[in-house]
Amino acid sequence: MHAHHPTPDKDAIALMPAFERLNLDRIHLVSDEKQALHAREQLIQHPAWGFDTESKPTFKVGEVSDGPHVLQLATADTGWVIQLHDPACRRVAAELLAMPGIVKAGFGLGDDRKRIMHKLGVDIVDMLELNTVFRERGYRKDMGVKGAVAVLFEKRFIKSKKAATSNWANKVLSEGQLVYAANDAYAAFRVWRALKL
Repeated sequence: MHAHHPTPDKDAIALMPAFERLNLDRIHLVSDEKQALHAREQLIQHPAWGFDTESKPTFKVGEVSDGPHVLQLATADTGWVIQLHDPACRRVAAELLAMPGIVKAGFGLGDDRKRIMHKLGVDIVDMLELNTVFRERGYRKDMGVKGAVAVLFEKRFIKSKKAATSNWANKVLSEGQLVYAANDAYAAFRVWRALKL
């Protein structure tokens, strides 16, 4: 049995300096074939990506999400927010996620995996659930991105509630949505790199 490492609580995290985020100038929105092919070209040059997805929230009982609507991938200095309306974007997204030899690292990916399978028809190859890594290292069950950023960097990862519950199926995403989505993946990449996996 591993010794359990303490994780900072909400109050402790609230006092930490903010984690430096990607700003809009380092975030690429991908919504057509040309942009998707450019993203692919850039992304395949890296050994790992931070990875996450966003789906339009469901509010009605029994309502089934047809998400994900957005796929986010990030490297050391760039975030890619890929909208999945366009068939070419879906094709490239599926290709990227099924690509062996590149780590796709993120938090709480079980649900993402099921949805990706349903929507894009591929399984995610070389997916790395970062919560599992922390658990193996003696941290509590679900670390999540906020806990991980606090433990590794002693920084506070800021997540906007408003962006989290916004409509990710919109054809036009707001700047707030782009920053939120890209940084979820970016933080996962930074955590992966800091863990030296």
